[in-house]
Amino acid sequence: MNKSDNKRGLVLVYTGDGKGKTTAALGLAVRATGRGKRVLVVQFIKSPERTYGEKIVFDRLGIEMVQKGIGFTWTKTPEEHRAALREAWRYAKEQVLGGEYDMVILDELNNALAIDRFPVADVLPLDDVVDTIKNRPSHVHLVITGRDARPEIIAIADLVTEMKAVKHYYDEGIPAVLGVEY
Repeated sequence: MNKSDNKRGLVLVYTGDGKGKTTAALGLAVRATGRGKRVLVVQFIKSPERTYGEKIVFDRLGIEMVQKGIGFTWTKTPEEHRAALREAWRYAKEQVLGGEYDMVILDELNNALAIDRFPVADVLPLDDVVDTIKNRPSHVHLVITGRDARPEIIAIADLVTEMKAVKHYYDEGIPAVLGVEY
C-alpha cells in the first residue's frame, strides 16, 4: 500500500440478516466527524415523519442526516414509494458526485434495491448506482447498508461485512426498543 492509497475513498458495505448494519455505519459517521471529515447520511427507507434517536443526536453533533423514505413498503402505495425512491436516489447521487462530503452513507440502499413488491428498476436503476459508485470523486468514502446487497455492489466494494443473526429478542416476542432500534 502506498501513501496515496490511504487517501482514496473506500466503498464499505454492511449487509445480512443480522442487526447492526446501520449502527456500524453511524459509528463510522461519528468517527469521521471526530476527525474533521464532512459526513452526510441519506436514509432511503426511514421517513422524516417519525423520530429516530440517531437523527436527534446527529442534529446535536452537526452530522447531516436526510430521511428521504416514507416507511415500510406496506405503509403507503407503490407509487408513493416509487416517487420517494426516485427523489432519494436523485438527491443521493447528486451529493455523492458533488464531492462536498468526505463520507456519504446510503442507509438501506440495499433494501431499496431489493424491493420486489413493486418495480423499482426504473426509479432506482442498479446500473446507475454502480456507475455512481465507480465515478464518485476519488476522496469520497461510500458506506452502503441494508439486507440483500446486490452482487454488482459487492463486486466493487472494498469491504463487505455480512451481519448474521444468531439470536434475536424479536423471536421472544420483544418488540422494537426505544433507544436500541430507533
